[in-house]
Amino acid sequence: MNTLQAQTQLIIRQRIRLMVNQYEVRGAQPDGSEGDLYAFAQQKRMAFREQVTLYADENKQEAVLGFKARQVIDLGATYDVVDAGGSPIGSFRKDFAKSLLRSTWHIDQPDLGTVTGSERSMAVAVIRRLVEAAWLPYHFDFTIEGRPAFTVEKKWGLRDRYVVNVQDPRLDRRLVTAMAIGLDAFQQR
Repeated sequence: MNTLQAQTQLIIRQRIRLMVNQYEVRGAQPDGSEGDLYAFAQQKRMAFREQVTLYADENKQEAVLGFKARQVIDLGATYDVVDAGGSPIGSFRKDFAKSLLRSTWHIDQPDLGTVTGSERSMAVAVIRRLVEAAWLPYHFDFTIEGRPAFTVEKKWGLRDRYVVNVQDPRLDRRLVTAMAIGLDAFQQR
């Protein structure tokens, strides 16, 4: 995980399967191409309580982190992020009221404070809501104390691809990865 923490850019690809959503988390090469695999995530669809587990690879033998909703059903649910041993890393939650027009999320990392992110474009946010256009790319800008922390950009393509740029070196990349996957998994709700 130390090599993951050193990354300033991550690429996340979604794979659609019959009963699960799967995600590959890779580092980015200097030219922007995909590098080493850092985690493989799987989310069961239609689960009673939202939970995503990230593994070291597709064999799913070694869990590296995960996140799970505290509540069964809640529009502003909080998701706890834990390491492979179950120790807390932090949490994230959707700000339901602010998200009516422009989706807004809050991330809490111990000893760092709250990181807040929202959709960059109000126009794209409104269009996505009016036409339920899940295929539209979106951009989230996360800040801490008014300074850039990281961004998540959904790219055009046949399958979802996200580029995550981390500006604040203090951020735990595992928490950033969980939030980026959470955006894909929960954004349409």
